[in-house]
Amino acid sequence: MISAIAIDDEPLALAVIEQFCGRDGDISLKTFSDPVEGLAAVNRDRPVLVFLDVEMNGVSGIDVARTLPEGTFLIFTTAYAQFALDGFELNAVDFLHKPFSYQRFGVALQKVRTLIRLKSAAETAGKAGGEITVKSEYKSVSLSVSGIRYIEAMDNYSKIYMTGGDSVLTQMSLKEMSDLLPAGKFVRIHRSFIIPLDKVSRYSSRTVTLSCGVTLPVGRSYSADFRQSVGGHC
Repeated sequence: MISAIAIDDEPLALAVIEQFCGRDGDISLKTFSDPVEGLAAVNRDRPVLVFLDVEMNGVSGIDVARTLPEGTFLIFTTAYAQFALDGFELNAVDFLHKPFSYQRFGVALQKVRTLIRLKSAAETAGKAGGEITVKSEYKSVSLSVSGIRYIEAMDNYSKIYMTGGDSVLTQMSLKEMSDLLPAGKFVRIHRSFIIPLDKVSRYSSRTVTLSCGVTLPVGRSYSADFRQSVGGHC
């Protein structure tokens, strides 16, 4: 069950969020029409998630967001799309433009759930293998190094595939990812792929199969480094 607080000066808007959370069935929600009372409840109860309007009777939701406890997941809900950039700069998980559908609401919640799973996985396994921190979905996410299956370049982004099936898309190049990862534990095998050496199941001069069953190509310009990393035996 995800604990949540919704702060909005429009009773109808709060009713919609309450209805959608009830349909979802996994959200424990409290609602507040007064932003001062709502913020006090957030600081007291420390919910996992906050739904926050941007304009509330002269009170700026942007200002309220800046005072939320660290680690709180934030979804902005507003009729003013021009505030989206401000919201994302505050590491909001998502920005729901009123009126929004239940389907769009569900997309935002799925982002939160993914981030919660990643945070939990990092807390559970990260201590053993170390952690890295990347920006994903406008939020800083700590990832367990030992939980990385492989990393794929996608235009100007990198997609990090994690143990358990989750993945993280971050606006970092593969070169930046390579610099961030611990030396000697990962190797770039292709212009599009970085792999952890401890998850190599079998390999040849042209392909690598990981313990998760995924087979990836080895690029010509990366084959020498890869051979050196695995001891020259390929």
